[in-house]
Amino acid sequence: MVFLDLPLEERVRRISGAGFDVELWDTRKHNVERLSAAGAVFSSMTGYSAGSVIDPDTSQNVIRTARALIPTALELGVSRMVVHPAELIDGQAARPAFRATGQLWLTGLRTLEKLGELGAEHGIVITLENLNTIVDHPGIPLARAKDTLALVEAVGHPNVKMMLDLYHAQIGEGNLIDLLRRALPHIGEIQVADVPGRCEPGTGEINYPAVARALEQAGYTGTVGMEAWAESDSALALDRFREAFTVRRPAPAV
Repeated sequence: MVFLDLPLEERVRRISGAGFDVELWDTRKHNVERLSAAGAVFSSMTGYSAGSVIDPDTSQNVIRTARALIPTALELGVSRMVVHPAELIDGQAARPAFRATGQLWLTGLRTLEKLGELGAEHGIVITLENLNTIVDHPGIPLARAKDTLALVEAVGHPNVKMMLDLYHAQIGEGNLIDLLRRALPHIGEIQVADVPGRCEPGTGEINYPAVARALEQAGYTGTVGMEAWAESDSALALDRFREAFTVRRPAPAV
């Protein structure tokens, strides 16, 4: 989502050269060998290419395509593969639905259990990302943070965690610091972008330095990923991201 004027391999080098790990969306259209040769640390990638975790008619496609993507994840050294509560096509629900049912819930639970077994087999954590249904992803049941958290809690598998996206949570629910504290034992990664606009921290209404302090106080030691567009300059966006999540302690009194 940054350095968009450059080929992907060069984007990877720029991000890595700035001291960050790299996260990828759909890897199927890219040369994995060339990505691997870029010298970056890849921390996550999209973990399926078809189907819906919660749809009984298509959930097997999630498992099938996740299994097909495992070799790519292993070649890149990816530790987390990301899935969503529904199949997305260009960011939109493939089969919009506006009511959650018990069948959808149970299908999501069983699909995530199978994905957890697959992840454990290969040393990869499957993360379920919350989405907002107001601005970006209408028509996706069980997409809000409270629902994805409940699903991950119900699965109770060490290789199934929550990808807590605070951009989506701010639009759909707010109360971010309390949400972080409640979800902490089940978080596999936190993703951030500001609201509105989905650009880097410091460009909108979310007080990300306060979020960073709350994470430190809660003892969070995991990954924070910037899933955000650059408002203007990509290098500046990375600097703003780093600044927002650099917690500075006050100097001791003399």
